[in-house]
Amino acid sequence: MVTYQGSLFDTGTGPGLGTLAEGLVREELGDGAWVEHRPGWVVDADSVVEHLLTEVPWRAERRKMYDRIVDVPRLVAFYGEGERLPHPFLDEVRSVLADRYGGEEGGPVRTAGLCLYRGGGDSVAWHGDTIGRGATHDTVVAIVSFGEPRRFLLRPCGPRGGGTARRYSLGRGDLIVMGGSCQRTWEHAVPKTRRSVGPRISVQFRQPGVR
Repeated sequence: MVTYQGSLFDTGTGPGLGTLAEGLVREELGDGAWVEHRPGWVVDADSVVEHLLTEVPWRAERRKMYDRIVDVPRLVAFYGEGERLPHPFLDEVRSVLADRYGGEEGGPVRTAGLCLYRGGGDSVAWHGDTIGRGATHDTVVAIVSFGEPRRFLLRPCGPRGGGTARRYSLGRGDLIVMGGSCQRTWEHAVPKTRRSVGPRISVQFRQPGVR
């Protein structure tokens, strides 16, 4: 059973959205890739966490790594186009994001993938969202983070990879949006940590046909 200790600074009035443009920082990464970061976009984000922990049908995945099958170090869930999201507030979030980024190649965000990082031992390795059209076309992936902040890293792919990665601390209602060629030319990760941390839930809003 995963439990979460919310922030003492939440007002307890329920979740809401701040002005998206206020505090939004855009970085041009080169080769058509860009990222936008809006800290604290969701107000009273902690009021969503317990609901998601208990109401989402979280599932564990296993995958082949070299010559053996291993557990994926996080729990996941996915909601396709037209599926009801696990909290009504997420419909509002998706609608606002769809309005802002609907003009990007691929159209508005319509699907939602969720990841539950139960503690510091859960993680996701370096990757880009290149299953489907993201492998060949520009796309938008907007991530809203709930719960305990965790490091989110970005670095260039290929020969330019390695070196110092861009670092963000995402949790408690922070938004990060990766757009343009970012999924093809950059990769991102959430590394493990030895610190004692509570759960973080990442909600990834994507355009159709991108995983």
